Amino acid sequence: MFKRFRRLRLHPAIRDLVQETRLSTDDLIYPLFVRPGSGIKTEVSSMPGVFQMSLDVVIEECKNLENLGIKAIMLFGIPETKDSIGSDALCEHGIIATAVRAIKAACPHLFVITDVCFCEYTDHGHCGILDLEHESVQNDATLEILAKQALIHAHAGADMLAPSGMMDGTIAVLRDALDGEGFENLPIMSYSTKFASAYYGPFRDVAESAPSFGDRRSYQMDPANRREAVAESVEDELQGADILMVKPALAYLDIVREIKNSVSLPLCVYNVSGEYAMLKAATKAGVIDYERVMMETMIGFKRAGADMIITYHAKEVAALLRR
Repeated sequence: MFKRFRRLRLHPAIRDLVQETRLSTDDLIYPLFVRPGSGIKTEVSSMPGVFQMSLDVVIEECKNLENLGIKAIMLFGIPETKDSIGSDALCEHGIIATAVRAIKAACPHLFVITDVCFCEYTDHGHCGILDLEHESVQNDATLEILAKQALIHAHAGADMLAPSGMMDGTIAVLRDALDGEGFENLPIMSYSTKFASAYYGPFRDVAESAPSFGDRRSYQMDPANRREAVAESVEDELQGADILMVKPALAYLDIVREIKNSVSLPLCVYNVSGEYAMLKAATKAGVIDYERVMMETMIGFKRAGADMIITYHAKEVAALLRR
């Protein structure tokens, strides 16, 4: 006697009934890139369908996202001027603080997550105050200004903060700063396991955040390290993070599953720019069924253990889910 697995595959209704992993718009977080000006919607050549937008256009996009059933955005800022310490990110009238206030006024039910980092705001493109001797970033000095940036986002009305710079001790420092000013209920989504990945290339086009020298391997993780990847997320759980993240996602599904099995917190994956761009390029070349591959990829993230997905595909996925 052998098992006939096909009994539960022959009819579409039974396939739906026994499906183990499901995807919904509740799982999706859409990244948005806001810059100064008005009437600006500039497509990024390396990421078809992704735009730098002025705040007025971003607000219209937020309304469109709500109509699609998408409830959360990840907000990145592109300032008018950059300097060595990312001063725009430390100003209550900077691009992100201004955008958060306007978005929350126009779309009060939209959940606004802000990226807490300095790479988009510094003239050198690194994630904090430079350590010139080692061509890296000063960890503890950067923690001080990260706390200031976090408080600016909190006062502006952000619903959740997402520190992405991979400085040691970030979560403990931000939690202490937020709690000290009465934001003890403001959650932190940690970029807890973030690899020094080649998949980020197109993001640096849209966020204008490419390092002017060197790379980020002295603070982001080695893609070859599995045990360290788990340890990073476990440590951020201990420091008080509310949600953990693995970034990138597609080449790291083994890490996603191992972290999911090692922590008690919700887990997010960031379906990054290079992963998105590859599907778009393959579609243009006529070698894949774009919609099926995109949805199979999303299910793969969920099956590996992701509770939520930051993805540039979010609008397309949401539209398909509504069919």
